[in-house]
Amino acid sequence: MALIAAGVVLIAGVAAVIWPRPFGDDDGVDAVLDEPGAYAAPGDATNPPLTIERLPVTTLVDATGTEIGFAPDGDRPMVVNLWYTTCPPCSRELGAFALVDDELGDQVRFVGVDPYDGDTAEAMVAFAAARGVTYELLRDPGAVLTDQLAVAAFPTTVFVDADGRIRGRSGALDAAALRAKLRELWGIG
Repeated sequence: MALIAAGVVLIAGVAAVIWPRPFGDDDGVDAVLDEPGAYAAPGDATNPPLTIERLPVTTLVDATGTEIGFAPDGDRPMVVNLWYTTCPPCSRELGAFALVDDELGDQVRFVGVDPYDGDTAEAMVAFAAARGVTYELLRDPGAVLTDQLAVAAFPTTVFVDADGRIRGRSGALDAAALRAKLRELWGIG
């Protein structure tokens, strides 16, 4: 019995060293860097270069499960934000996007795209709603659009003119950086 108790204590001690906190602990820390140095700043540093100039016209799925043709509407530019529910930086960013959409959504079409097949439509909607998102939400089954846009890191935002021309792409943004990008690209805000 003492041998079993010692084994349990040993396993618990090793687990505490290897796994010091539970999954889902959202203390605001995404990673801990052990070595000082020059690390990439927020932005697009981890995505490969885009090889396309226009937003691909593709089929996505809305929150009701209906397939829709996804394309620019020709009336206003688009902010296409790719994210998923278990991504901590995505969680923080969505609140900022909801705020800017509330301010400027009549001038810019905001679209949230979830490419993670493990997320249900209900989970996507609940996750976004909890962060104040009221704009259009779509799923990208099989990550087809995500692959076409060469997205390797999340969140990623693609800025698209009303006619479909891609004007830029970025990693995580806060509300101020998003407003600045909209001013820079389209004089909005």
